[in-house]
Amino acid sequence: MLEARDVKGSAASASVERGERERLLEQARRVVRTEARAVAALEERIGDAFLEAVRLMASSRGRVIVSGIGKSGIIGRKIAATLTSTGTPALFLHPVEGLHGDLGIVSREDVAILVSKSGDTDDLGGLIQYLTRVGVAIIALTGGPDSNLARQASVVLDCSVAEEACPFDLAPTSSTAAALALGDALAVALLVKKGFRLEEFAAIHPGGALGRKLSLRVRDVMVSRDYPQLGEDALMRDCVVLLAEKRGTVPIVDSQGRVTGVVTAGDLTRLMEREDDFRAVPVGQVMNRNPKTCGPDELGSSAVFRMEKFGIMAMPVVDDARRLVGIVHLHDLMRGGAV
Repeated sequence: MLEARDVKGSAASASVERGERERLLEQARRVVRTEARAVAALEERIGDAFLEAVRLMASSRGRVIVSGIGKSGIIGRKIAATLTSTGTPALFLHPVEGLHGDLGIVSREDVAILVSKSGDTDDLGGLIQYLTRVGVAIIALTGGPDSNLARQASVVLDCSVAEEACPFDLAPTSSTAAALALGDALAVALLVKKGFRLEEFAAIHPGGALGRKLSLRVRDVMVSRDYPQLGEDALMRDCVVLLAEKRGTVPIVDSQGRVTGVVTAGDLTRLMEREDDFRAVPVGQVMNRNPKTCGPDELGSSAVFRMEKFGIMAMPVVDDARRLVGIVHLHDLMRGGAV
């Protein structure tokens, strides 16, 4: 009897665990759905006010001062960081600390982004008054279009949401997701308007994997000495040796050293399937006459993208006259941090 009760108890416990599992998973999925709807609803609100906010930041000779309190402040810090990393000097100013001396970082040439769900947060009041007094343009990211913040702002961007993802409709969840998305939209639109280039992005991200991806050039990892090459009059018996010794790709060049084709291990395999005496076949009859090539100064990430797109493991590296100067392999680019 005891064993029977244990079995029943185990089954009941497992049933409770399954029920708990499903309940938690459904709550998590509901949160994702709710926040996704809140962000998607922003799209139709992006119009003239958004363009004016971008214009204000692009024309400013100062910095972008971002502020908010509580969860909105955390979102504000992220917006400031994204702006800075995409070429627009920005910093976060705590609205309370600002009233105790930190307002000294604000100049008349700055533009401010203030983030607030309600727009009537008392802790923003003093900062709003100061910014208004010195003539700093305010961009409001708020869910309160009739709030004090909205009335004082130069531009109001509506971040209102139908509901928070919190089951009590209280904890900032959907509203912070919406504010963050709109802040990212501002940063991206601004970098496009200012013509911010990839090279500039790389220059201010020198560290870590991102820095390597943005700065690694083909010349940094290409084989620039003792790389394989053959003329079009060579026979496949010569090519077989190079394919085996030089990692499966052999560029074919003309008398001027210009790349006219490439033979790969795959080409050799297909040749062997249809020709018994494949070794006597000229490489000119086997090679791909439209090979993908790259330049030594091309970004490694760009080379990787094309190699993956076309399913190739190596590319000849050529100069402006299409003369062979090396060969680059996908694995070397990946080890170098191009992805």
